[in-house]
This record gives sequence, structure tokens and C-alpha cells, in this order.
Amino acid sequence: MMRKTLALFSLSLGIACTNPVSSVLAQVTIPLPVPAPAAEPVPVPVPPPNTPEVVPALQPISPETACNSQRCLGWDEQLWGRNGDRQALLTSIDHSLRYLETNRAAEIYANYPIKEITLDRVRRSLLRFRQLVVSSKSAAELQAAVHREFAFYQSTGNDGKGTVKFTGYYEPVYTASRVRTSVYRYPMYRVPPDFKEWKKPHPKRVELEGKDGLQGHKGRLRGLEMLWFRDRLDPYMIQIQGSAQIRLTNGQRTSVGFAGGTDYPWTSIGGELAKDGKLPLSGLTMPKLISYFRRNPREMNNYLPRWERFVFFQETNGAPATGSINVPVTAERSIATDKSLMPPGALALIQNAFPFPAGGGRLERRRVDRFVLDQDTGSAIRGPGRVDYFMGTGKLAGDRAGITGGNGSLYYLLLRE
Repeated sequence: MMRKTLALFSLSLGIACTNPVSSVLAQVTIPLPVPAPAAEPVPVPVPPPNTPEVVPALQPISPETACNSQRCLGWDEQLWGRNGDRQALLTSIDHSLRYLETNRAAEIYANYPIKEITLDRVRRSLLRFRQLVVSSKSAAELQAAVHREFAFYQSTGNDGKGTVKFTGYYEPVYTASRVRTSVYRYPMYRVPPDFKEWKKPHPKRVELEGKDGLQGHKGRLRGLEMLWFRDRLDPYMIQIQGSAQIRLTNGQRTSVGFAGGTDYPWTSIGGELAKDGKLPLSGLTMPKLISYFRRNPREMNNYLPRWERFVFFQETNGAPATGSINVPVTAERSIATDKSLMPPGALALIQNAFPFPAGGGRLERRRVDRFVLDQDTGSAIRGPGRVDYFMGTGKLAGDRAGITGGNGSLYYLLLRE
């Protein structure tokens, strides 16, 4: 994860799916044995009658579905105009092409469960799409070219009907000190040198840092402090987001990125507050959650430890936020999905309503199509019905990410065979 970290690709590699044992036996004549008279017949294994069929997370859709009576998929108006971000999309494509050149990408695609989605096809699709983005003069021209040359694969979603839950994430900017002071006293930790040898179940968050977040020096984290923050929420939020840009108290700048984490699932602290009747679940956003803890700081001792996972960091010296495929993520052009199901680095298309600045400090939701690259993952991003959308760096990105939500759709685009 970036929590979350990234890298991208380009490699012409054809993958042949063969069974070497079957191939050898097919070329050898083997005499049939004569069965012993008293032998019982060997029963043919029959799968249990209720064995569920494994449905791929991505399903091809027809051209008619991709272009219905309302409008065709792929109308990405943000690419053009005075504030268009076409160059950002091209940069994100190049990151994915870099990843596809790696041995790791070759290993993953050799075992990808949907056989027609190969490394070579993903790579060729990115190269051709890049050409179309460069040559197209408008959203309509790019959309028409995409529909002529690409096939669409839709995520089955969380209901088998394509419904995908969206959230947003961002890279925060925080102030920290390299030394502990009376003001800067909440630490962030490096990954322990023996972390790979830690036995499971791992220690829980409360066991590592205490209920108040100040007891790490009394246990296994002693001496691993790398930065100190004035607010306990700051390092906690960085653990949620997976990376951050850091303003140091000495006037310098640096950055931190995910280096490892204990093996516990995601727990929504907002959901825990709602369950206890402290905040209404309806309309609960990250800004409201932070505001609650600002008003009730002692409640952090009760609720922050409920997310039992603990995340460790490494200093990245000002490098941009990086996704799980080890390349930089690009604001509004990178997404995080479940990488056990979705093709890493591939070209995708998302449909959802996202918040945009509307003047006067307001944010308003606008439903959009957006071409993106799948370059990240996260501990809370599980199943075919989840997408986390990278909003960028800084306060505005955080404000937008904090209220991003709702249900939308996720598609992957691949050149027609």
C-alpha cells in the first residue's frame, strides 16, 4: 500500500499457459493395465453439489452497454481546457509502463486469474491509449477512438451487479521535529529490524504504544522513533494515509512512506464512534471525525487503539507519494484496488461523483468519468467493490478526500483482440 506505494511498466512479453506434464504424457504410449478381478471400481470424484462457481472480478461488457442511450463511457472532460490535466495522465501512464517492465509485474501477470488479461496486452493497451491522448483534440475525439479500439471489462462490484464503493485518500502535510520536546512528543516509528521474525499474532496497537500513544519507549519500539509530532492525530492520520510530506521545525522538508505494518484488519474509528452513539453514521466524514477529537481529546485514548494495526515508516527525503506497485501516484489519475483481483498498473475508467472547489471555500459534487491507472492498494481495500481515489497532496486534497464517497462504477480498458 501507499500504505500505499507505487511503480509502473513496459515490457513485450507473451505468456503461454501450458501444462508440461500433460504435454509429455500426450506424446507417450502407455499400455493400459489389466484390472485385478476382485478390485473395486475407483469412483470418479464429483464436486459437492453446492460448490459455488468462482466468478471473475471483471466481466466483459458489450459495446451497447458501454455506449447506451444516455452517453458513452469515457467522456473525460478534465483532460482539456485551461485547467486540463492531460500531462498528469500521460505521466501516470509512463509510471505504469515502467512498472510493467519489472520482474514483479511479469510474475503477477503470469498468474493473473483472467487469462485474456496478459502483461503484453496491458502494455500494448497503455501504449496505444497514450498515443490517442496525445493526438486527440477533444474529449469527444478521444472517447470515439477508445470505443473503436478498446474492449471494456466491468468490475462485478460488491453486489455482483457492478456497484463499487468509492473513498478518497491523499498525502497530508504535517509539521514535525527530529527530536522530542515538550511540545513535539508523539512519535512516528521506523520498522523494527527484526520485524519479519515477529511471531503472529502480532502485538496490537495498544500493546506497542499504550492507550495514550506515549508508551512506545517502554517496549519493542524503544529507540525506533524517527519523528515527533505535537498532535497525536497527526501520526495516526499518516498511518491511515500511508505517506506524508513533512515540514521540519528546523525549516527543512522531508517525507515519509510506508515501510511495514502489523497483521490486523482495518477498523473504522468513525464506525466505532457511531456504534457507541457518539456521532451519527449518516453524513459522517473525516473532517467531522477530526473535529470530534479536537473537542474531546481524551476520547482518542478510547477509540484510536480500536484500529489494532500499527504502521511503520521510512524517510523518503521529499519523494512523492508512492503506491503499492512502487511508482509515484498521480493526483486524480491513480486509484487503489484489491491487487489480488485487479490488474496492477492497468488502464481503468471510473464513474462517480467527486467533490470539486466551487468558490468561497465550498465544495460541490460533480459526477464524472475519469481515466485512471490502477497503481495502489490498501488494507481497507478488499474485494471487487472497493476503489480508493488519490486526491493529491495538502489541505484541499485532504478536504476533498474526507468527503469523497458514494457508489459508482469501475471499468478496465484493453485493446480488442
